[in-house]
Amino acid sequence: MNNPANPKCNAEGYNDPTAFYGTQKIVREESETERRANELIKVLKFIIRSTGFELIERVKIRDVKTGKEFR
Repeated sequence: MNNPANPKCNAEGYNDPTAFYGTQKIVREESETERRANELIKVLKFIIRSTGFELIERVKIRDVKTGKEFR
């Protein structure tokens, strides 16, 4: 699944539906986690600005379930 043009093909360009369908749920979950993290950071920045403060460093959060860190 290293072909971004056609994710159903493997690195050699051959059709590989097993790998595609096997990883589809994982990719969807990762995308959802990333979307939630980005939305949370936007909300935090909005709250900081609306209360008259300024964010001076990057916001860094970690997903408890996956352990993945977001900035």
